Amino acid sequence: MNEVDLYPYQKEVRFYKVLMHPLRLAILDLLRDGEQCVCHMEAVFGLRQAYISQQLMVLRSAGLVEVRREGLNIYYRVIQPEIYTVIDAMRRMTQTEPVLPAKPLLPCHCPTCEVTQVQL
Repeated sequence: MNEVDLYPYQKEVRFYKVLMHPLRLAILDLLRDGEQCVCHMEAVFGLRQAYISQQLMVLRSAGLVEVRREGLNIYYRVIQPEIYTVIDAMRRMTQTEPVLPAKPLLPCHCPTCEVTQVQL
């Protein structure tokens, strides 16, 4: 008896596995509006930089985000925006919404936040 070759599904499964972590979904939600530095992610999520960096590494390994270094700041941005089509479809099915905090949970001194604070 012959079996169906399921190998072609492996690449698709890899992306589904990447989305199976709440922080990775939250990071992708935060990156919807453009690139963000890791220190800003720390402030928004109230989590340690090392934990956030682990999740960013998974997203980067999957080819969903890329990194840019500017001085001491490390910025990430989404390079496969099609992933939002998948996330949005799942949210319609599960009737869920993103739950990012309205403002960072911790103080943030990244260049983006400093510019925003000066404008206020």
